[in-house]
Amino acid sequence: MGLILSEDQLILRDMAKSFCDEKSPVERMRTLRDTKSADGFTRDLWKEMGELGWLGILFPEAVGGAEMGYGELGVVLSECGRVLAPEPFLSTVLLGGNAILLGGNEPLQKDLLPDVCTGDRILSLAFQEHGRFSPYGVSTTATRDGDSFKVRGEKLFVLDGHVADQIVTVARTSGSAGERNGLSLLALDANAPGIKIQRTEMIDGRNAARITFEDAEVDAARVLGDVDNGAEVLDAVFDRATIGLCAEMLGTFEEAFERTLTYLKTREQFGVKIGTFQGLRHRAAQMFGELEFARSVVLDALTAIDDGRDDVSQCASAAKSRCSDVANLVGGEAVQMFGGIGMTDEEEIGLFFKRLKAAELFLGDAIYHRNRYAGLRGY
Repeated sequence: MGLILSEDQLILRDMAKSFCDEKSPVERMRTLRDTKSADGFTRDLWKEMGELGWLGILFPEAVGGAEMGYGELGVVLSECGRVLAPEPFLSTVLLGGNAILLGGNEPLQKDLLPDVCTGDRILSLAFQEHGRFSPYGVSTTATRDGDSFKVRGEKLFVLDGHVADQIVTVARTSGSAGERNGLSLLALDANAPGIKIQRTEMIDGRNAARITFEDAEVDAARVLGDVDNGAEVLDAVFDRATIGLCAEMLGTFEEAFERTLTYLKTREQFGVKIGTFQGLRHRAAQMFGELEFARSVVLDALTAIDDGRDDVSQCASAAKSRCSDVANLVGGEAVQMFGGIGMTDEEEIGLFFKRLKAAELFLGDAIYHRNRYAGLRGY
């Protein structure tokens, strides 16, 4: 992929932009929120995305996928980020779908992934148990019971958990919370006995749930990867989902920056356009420079996956630390430059600010990923 989009990727970008602008403008997300939509997204639109092949970009042709690459998926995610699309790309494709792809056995993949590619199945990954990202801080247990496991515990902020058909759950089969060893991933049916799902409202318009497992039973054949070694699959899933999230963030803060520039060029104060004020011009220039740096890092991370490089984990942390910093900068500056109206729900820039703040923290903030990057580099 490199740092420049190919001709095919440019065509895909233009198609995705046209589709999102026409069928998923920002006000759609606001309408879904205000009408308290039961799903929180539009299922018909999600299936249209499946018909376009977007949901199967990562998956092999054997399960109905397009077998393309992260470069192409990143292009689509970026355009979805520009319109704050609430569809479950992150939960279904990058988290749950990737877990099935990277860790599931062939029968499980053929059972679940074809419907993911068409938009007929929603997946989620239940991993978080604390307010901050802690991938191995798992206390939820999975206890062997004959040919099955019984899962007990609670998960927070499970993206699209309230509409998921299957919930890939991270549970501890041995060891103690915080240890990397002893984790297992299990694909549970969302309607299985012993699972309680409570929808939670997210500040940024995404959909999530609190899920409680009370001895929920799952067949041992639905374990992803090896028992006690689920972290091998989980690490790869998080790296790929983090890079995908960064691609979406890139689109979000690009759109926020462009809207801010337009405002600077049209808003008048003291009889002149505020974009002529030197202080604001310097701040806009800083936003542009940081945004371009983030774009390069994200494109390199997407390329690292597609090229099978051995530094994917480093690229994921480099991209997320940079994008989290830029999200904080662009989101905050955009709202400040819009002034008082930027803080109101009437002005859409506030919606971008909220999405960026939530994305800044999800899957680890800048501090977490800088520390992780340093550790991966041997410091």
